Amino acid sequence: MDMTFKQRGFHTMFADGRLTLGLFVPIEAYQGSIPTMRHHLAMAQLGEQAGFAAIWVRDVPLLDPSFGDVGQIYDPWVYLGYLAASTRTIALATGSIVLPLRHPLHVAKAAASVDQLSGGRLVLGLASGDRAVEFPAFGLDAEERGEQFREALTFLRRALEERFPEIDSPLGSLSGADLIPKPVAGSLPLLITGSSRQSFDWIAAHGDGWITYPRPLAVQAKLAEQWRQLTAEAAPGRFKPFAQSLYIDLAENRHAAPAPIHLGFRLGREPLIDLLRSLQTRGVHHVALNLKYGHRPAADVLEELGSEVLPHFPTRSQSTDPDRSVRREGEQQPLPVS
Repeated sequence: MDMTFKQRGFHTMFADGRLTLGLFVPIEAYQGSIPTMRHHLAMAQLGEQAGFAAIWVRDVPLLDPSFGDVGQIYDPWVYLGYLAASTRTIALATGSIVLPLRHPLHVAKAAASVDQLSGGRLVLGLASGDRAVEFPAFGLDAEERGEQFREALTFLRRALEERFPEIDSPLGSLSGADLIPKPVAGSLPLLITGSSRQSFDWIAAHGDGWITYPRPLAVQAKLAEQWRQLTAEAAPGRFKPFAQSLYIDLAENRHAAPAPIHLGFRLGREPLIDLLRSLQTRGVHHVALNLKYGHRPAADVLEELGSEVLPHFPTRSQSTDPDRSVRREGEQQPLPVS
């Protein structure tokens, strides 16, 4: 039985036995914690034109100097609305929304709104948070974020999927009212990031997929196999994808051997293709590339990836998009490149 998640963004990014590629914004190389964000919309649109499956945004409310990298700087929901209006086909993914820092109704409202405005392209990555300094700023105890994550995920899913749900939770009681809008497909894929302070069994049972960090191939293969086994037990017949990030510094020499950088490699395109093929063989379904530590202009890297790498890892044909013929009134036309 085909139990693939019937949602446009999910369908663009994931297929069992295949691997697709995404891009983390900001799509630029930069020093330190804060990117320039110059030409960021143009870079996102170039990524879509090149054929990437997804654009990924991060949720970093505060600058923590001890931690570094603040991602795309802007609030993720505001930025996703901007991207939704400026793109047409690429999936919009979060990697990831820090769920305990936000009330699940606020997350549900924002997520369903972006999904409607983008024509069903949102894939919602969620996490418990890894910057302890943020929690007291929001009046929260960082040590309780694992329990808060579980409560919030249940609340969020019910608010998104049910009509007038009766919810009684430590996070609030919902009765006699309903969340609007609902997602285009009636639900959203909720992907759990890292451990989020949960057991692997719990993640496999409650998530629609898993996002993790790059590891040595043998370790990643073992994790992917465990993921397949656990999800088969928790949800027989249901495809739940395995995704990961990867930092790359794409060398001009296409044969340049891999040299380690933070959470990735400096390497040429031929070794990159080999690495991605190895990940696909081992059960990885999507790799989100981050160009932060690059030495070449991002536009040049996107051109090379688009012409030489992406043809080996194509997204599903638009002709098989389950929502291709369904465009909501709120879906926007792309803006001119700025």
